[in-house]
Amino acid sequence: MYGGLARNAELLDAVRSGMGQIQGVDCAVCVPFPYLSQAQQKLSGSNVRWGAQNVHQLDKGAFTGEVSATMLRDFGCSYAIIGHSERRAYFGEDSRLVAKKFLAVQQAGITPILCVGETLEQRESGITESVVSGQLDALIQLGGVQALQNGVVAYEPVWAIGTGKTATSEQAQAIHAFIRQRIASLDGQVAAKLCILYGGSVKANNAAELFAMPDIDGGLIGGASLVADDFLAICGAGAQT
Repeated sequence: MYGGLARNAELLDAVRSGMGQIQGVDCAVCVPFPYLSQAQQKLSGSNVRWGAQNVHQLDKGAFTGEVSATMLRDFGCSYAIIGHSERRAYFGEDSRLVAKKFLAVQQAGITPILCVGETLEQRESGITESVVSGQLDALIQLGGVQALQNGVVAYEPVWAIGTGKTATSEQAQAIHAFIRQRIASLDGQVAAKLCILYGGSVKANNAAELFAMPDIDGGLIGGASLVADDFLAICGAGAQT
């Protein structure tokens, strides 16, 4: 929940310009709802796509203040972030609701980015894999493993978001590999093509090492995305791996 029209304009212009020099990487920015029109105007015709940070699970209805996937489509969104840890923690979104949102976004022709991950307490209790499995299984039970064909998964260890802590590249790779293997047990082709992002305090100085891991396909960038030079450096690291 950051931004304003003037600051956004500077950031979006800088990202658009910088990404014009970076090839071989997919880049998108997911902005708060009020700024989707601005993102559409600033980024149309560039190699930077845009999306939203949340969505409602239904297409229409008496849900004052909510935003549907078809509304996002009107603004040219390519992506929508689903089930971010802050949505789960602060707004009570459980995995079944998140799965419904995922499928609603997909039905509207937008790519959902499904966030999964564990808290520090869960990691220290040794249940990371069961937590992540449960979050994935809610979607698989509702939409089948094929739903992941046109989706993205983002692993975000909650303990490494905005804390300055980062999972080591080996720790992150281990969970990414687990996610891919979990999907492969159901459908090898879906698993092989699945894009799995890492989202936990990715910075310009650690992006290359993280992205070099075999099952880390990119990043879901938080704080570093608010500084154009840092964000572009991370995108550049992605282009080199």
